[in-house]
Amino acid sequence: MNILIQKIREALKENIDEKTQKNSQRFFKEEVKCYGVKTAECTKIASQFWKEVKTLKKPEIFALCESLLSSDYCEEAYMASSWLPKMSNQFERDDWGIFKGWIERYINNWAKCDTFCNHTVGDFLMKYPEFINELKEWTQSKNRWLRRAAAISLIVPAKKGYFMSDVFEICDRLLLDQDDMVQKGYGWLLKVTSQVHQKEIFDYVMKNKEDMPRTALRYAIEKMPQSLRREAMKR
Repeated sequence: MNILIQKIREALKENIDEKTQKNSQRFFKEEVKCYGVKTAECTKIASQFWKEVKTLKKPEIFALCESLLSSDYCEEAYMASSWLPKMSNQFERDDWGIFKGWIERYINNWAKCDTFCNHTVGDFLMKYPEFINELKEWTQSKNRWLRRAAAISLIVPAKKGYFMSDVFEICDRLLLDQDDMVQKGYGWLLKVTSQVHQKEIFDYVMKNKEDMPRTALRYAIEKMPQSLRREAMKR
């Protein structure tokens, strides 16, 4: 396991791009740890090592992913988040607590949150929809990334038209959240849902626009026709 992690880190270091390294921080308000590897290169490296990773047993893969997440490097978190959905057929109900714990301990910026939750947590919920009520509880967490995760974990299912009533309930719970990362998170969820259920999302926005932060509102209506966007932005 340690040898594999060492090989992954050597591959990342060999692909450091100075411009990417220099510009990485400007996308984040908080300080982040990055090697400075382009996303396309990270994807190639993850794909190359998956051939070896997939031969491991599930507990070993989870241990490997946790080691990468715990390093705090964005690119290593990306590796873990790209592999986990590939084994979603092996997800079990007990994994929910593991995933939540990883978010609480290791997720500390929007990129890690989105990459991990969009597919890993989203795929888990598609397999075990009964956990949607526990997802809703995340909206009340003091941890901003759990609150953001409550919304963005439904991004992929919502694109497919699932969890419509739950989308509204989660957005209701997050509606007045003062954290811009959370606002952008549930605004994004409304935006992708609008591509399947435009009228319902427009009606929701119009009903709540006096209370909804402008950041969330702008995200929510971004993919709507200009006439609807204009109407939603009126005060």
